[in-house]
This record gives sequence, structure tokens and C-alpha cells, in this order.
Amino acid sequence: MKFNHTTLDNGLRIIAESSDTSRSVAFGFFVRTGARDESPAEFGLSHFLEHMMFKGTASRTAHDVNREFDEMGARYNAFTSHENTVYYGNVLPEFLPRVVDLLSDMLRPSLRQEDFDMEKKVILEEMAMYEDIPQHDLADKALKTHFGDHGLGQPVIGTRESIATVTSEQMHDYFDRRYAAGNVVAVATGAVDFDQLVDLVSARAGQWVARSADRELTPAQASLATDTFVKNSLARQHLVLISPAPSAQADERFAASILANAVGDSTGSRYFWALVEPALADVAAYGYEPLDAAGMFMSYFCCDPSQAPRVLEVARAELSKVVRDGITAEELTRSANKTASAVTLGSEVPMGRFVSLGTNWLYRQEYRSLVADLEAIRSVSLEQVNALARDLSIDRTTTVALGPLEKVV
Repeated sequence: MKFNHTTLDNGLRIIAESSDTSRSVAFGFFVRTGARDESPAEFGLSHFLEHMMFKGTASRTAHDVNREFDEMGARYNAFTSHENTVYYGNVLPEFLPRVVDLLSDMLRPSLRQEDFDMEKKVILEEMAMYEDIPQHDLADKALKTHFGDHGLGQPVIGTRESIATVTSEQMHDYFDRRYAAGNVVAVATGAVDFDQLVDLVSARAGQWVARSADRELTPAQASLATDTFVKNSLARQHLVLISPAPSAQADERFAASILANAVGDSTGSRYFWALVEPALADVAAYGYEPLDAAGMFMSYFCCDPSQAPRVLEVARAELSKVVRDGITAEELTRSANKTASAVTLGSEVPMGRFVSLGTNWLYRQEYRSLVADLEAIRSVSLEQVNALARDLSIDRTTTVALGPLEKVV
């Protein structure tokens, strides 16, 4: 693997990890913008803009955009989170010039009023669809309860009120501020020649407005509150626990990943043996999400409503045991192996490295090779994991329930 990076005169950054053994290339743009960067009047605009990027440009119609991806045989898409919006295409190496041209053009969309009006209806329908998926609905409610009015507590898709009232003028203003060159990173992995990549991106994006877009990193305070949302149409009870965790910049993030695996991996974890194996819960998972100057551990459970109080009791007891006694050396070894395997398997194709490469650069402005990550995982000690659980008191949680029960917590 060979890593290269440069910055264009307008502030746009270009990074690439080249591999002589790859037979494809992944290319895309990471835009450092998401729900946490929106004002109340702009809730949902980052996600709305992601939709609009596929609606056409000054030289391409929406049909052209999709047709050209298909002609390349590309695997392509985009996604928006609380912190980033990412556009990408995974193609054969000979199509790198074409995918760079297409994605660069897409990121300077027409933003036509008729497309705006139509896509607003699409998003409102998408919102209704997510409300029918308990996991999505509960996640939004739990984040709002946990983070409150902080941007990390706002739903990425926005609210019905914010989407219904937002104007195309607001979208144009948000685009001008957040999609400036200094807030964008062009990322490529796989069979890529870096000099060629720089020439291609410079030709298509070198004239973008030279302006940065700062992010207000206001502290995200955890509420550690409890709430229950009644939805009688659901046959199962859904539960979420959230507690603070290391940020994406913290050295403890590797220990946090191992801790999360030990507590709530799908097989062989504390939650598995305490809740899934004895059939108290259909799903019992514990995950770690590193964020910009913030982070969270999240438990998710799905169970029969009659079992919900018991599920919470057992889960809290397991978390308290970890805080009090820590995990064992055997659990550390097993969880570190699982974490290392997941990182390695995800990196075997350019698309897997693409996300890791881009997020590392956005959050820490650093390159981390697969070897470096594996060494960091292997070097995590038992005391580091247990000190993390103890110091963060991971059993102190925001607790939110969704389902037919009127009271669970």
C-alpha cells in the first residue's frame, strides 16, 4: 500500500491509498457536513442536498447521472450522517477519469426549483417509511433524549415541520457555506495512480470556491434520562441504552471497540449469553460510535413486551458487572481477535478502505494503514479496557423504550 496526499490551491484535499494488487478503484468525496451543522430552520438540509446531487447539473440530467454510472458498471451511492455526507463510486480502473468527472459535476448541482419541490415530497414519504421501522424511529427518539437540543440529537432526515417549511433559497445558502472546497476531501483507494488522480480532480474541482466551513464543536452533554414512547401497533418492545464514549480523536477508541465487542457482539458476548441464548431477547447488541469530539456506547434490545423489564434488569446488571469487575483476559483476547478480523475483512476490497481512509482524514487529518490499526488493536491491554469502563461508568445510561408498554423504565 502507498499513501499520498495533497491540497489544491482552493483548499480541497486529495488523499489516496494505492495498491498494486487491486483490480478496482473506489473514488468519492467526503463533505464535512451533517445534521449537527444545521440550524433549527435547516434541519434535514444535509440529507436533502444529498438527494439533490442526483437530480442533475448544468450539463447532465438526472437520467444522465444514473445512466453514466450504469454504463461504467459502477457500484455507487451516497449517505448522510450527523457529521458527514459521502458520495462514491466503485469502478474498474479504466473508468476512474469518468467517475471523477461525473461525481465532481454532481457536487455542483443545478438545484432547480421543480426538482426541489418534487424531492421534498420524496423525503416526506421517506420520513413516513422510517417511522414505520421501529429501529429507526427509536434511534431518533433515543438520540434526541440523550443529546437534547445539541446537533447530535437532531434526526438526520429532519422533521416534518423543517422539511415542509424549508425553501430552496435556504438550500442554496447552506450549499454555498458547507460545500466550499475547504470542507471537502476527495478520496481514492485501490488501483489508482495518484498523479493522474490529482490532475483529474484539479481539472474538475480546482475552480470551486476557496472557502473553509468551520464546525462549532460545542460539548455534547448526556442527559442520562429515561423515556417511554407508546406505539400499540408494535408486537415487540424495542429498547435503547446510551452512555458517553471516547471521541473519534481519542486514543481510547480502540479499547472502546474491544469493550463493545465483549459486551454486545452477536455471538459469544455478555449480552448474548445473558439475554439471547436464554431467549429473553430476540436481539441484544452493544455498539460503539466515535464522533467528532464526542462518542457513544449504544445498547439495542428487541423482545416480547412481557420480558422488557427483565431485559433491562439483566442488561443493567451486566453493565454494572463490567464497571465493577471488568472483562476477563479471555474476553479481551476473543474480542480483540473479532475486532481485528472485522477490520481486516472490511479492508480486503477498495470500498472497505475508502470509508476508513476518509473518516480518519476528516477526524484526525492522519493516515492509518491497516497494519497500524491491527497493531493498535493488539496493543490494547486489559487494564485499558477495564479502566475505560470504570472511568466512564458505562452503566449510567439514557434509557428509551418504544412499543406497546406504557411504562418500562
